[in-house]
Amino acid sequence: MATRCERVEQHLALDLENNVTEFHLHTSPHLATLYEACNYAALGGGKRVRPLLCYAAAEAAGVHPNGALDSVAASIELIHAYSLVHDDLPAMDDDDLRRGRPTCHKAFNEATAILAGDALQCRAFELLTLIEGYSAEVRLQLLGVLTSASGPRGMVGGQAIDIAAVNAEVSVEHLEGMHSLKTGALITAALSMGGIAAGGNADQLQWLQQFGDAIGLAFQVQDDVMDESSDSETMGKTQGADKARNKPTYVSLLGLDGAKARVAELHGEAIAALELFGDSAWALRAMADFIATRQR
Repeated sequence: MATRCERVEQHLALDLENNVTEFHLHTSPHLATLYEACNYAALGGGKRVRPLLCYAAAEAAGVHPNGALDSVAASIELIHAYSLVHDDLPAMDDDDLRRGRPTCHKAFNEATAILAGDALQCRAFELLTLIEGYSAEVRLQLLGVLTSASGPRGMVGGQAIDIAAVNAEVSVEHLEGMHSLKTGALITAALSMGGIAAGGNADQLQWLQQFGDAIGLAFQVQDDVMDESSDSETMGKTQGADKARNKPTYVSLLGLDGAKARVAELHGEAIAALELFGDSAWALRAMADFIATRQR
């Protein structure tokens, strides 16, 4: 039986490979390069935290992995992959390394990377419209959650605030507000979408959101801890990049020990939010432990 990680990997690969075949039959080689870049960005490793959270949330609400849930999980990972491609661009974070290899614009070129990110984003939304087994109402609800978390009220809005924070002095509250959008919104969306796909009730969806709000922020604080104390080879991306750009981080505002304490506090809040689910939330608890202690 395939693991959850293998399920989403297989689903992403099948989705992109089917489209590559269609391209080769009907379009020019230039478009084949675009799909090669999409493959590079989406299938080039990664922890798959967001789709795993989606699976775990569905299981907590009573539904085990299935083909329809694979599509939901894959749509979230496609949005995440697009965001990394665009975040790494010279006009944004200007990074050369991602997941232990050259970033998409370094492996191809800047224009191709921009278009690959655009394509991955659009395909994520398209994928949700094609799912069989859910009503139109549920598919619309899933689309609404993902679009909201991805746009100006979520990830894109957080990135805009992040860019404006370079060389600026900000408070911890400002930093947490920014990262609740830039990083936390998509993580919370993954949990909400898993709960919706499983037919979760209002109480379950509320507690999944509270879990997501806490663990999404913990993810970013731990990122800042790693950026201070780890190395590029372990992390798979450039260590110390935020400090080099004079971007505010939890470590710069709270100190290393203070940032670690904040991770522990948020981890506790996340675990407390799972009480309603009992033993069915074992995978969510395991994910929370991983997020709060990860080194890559």
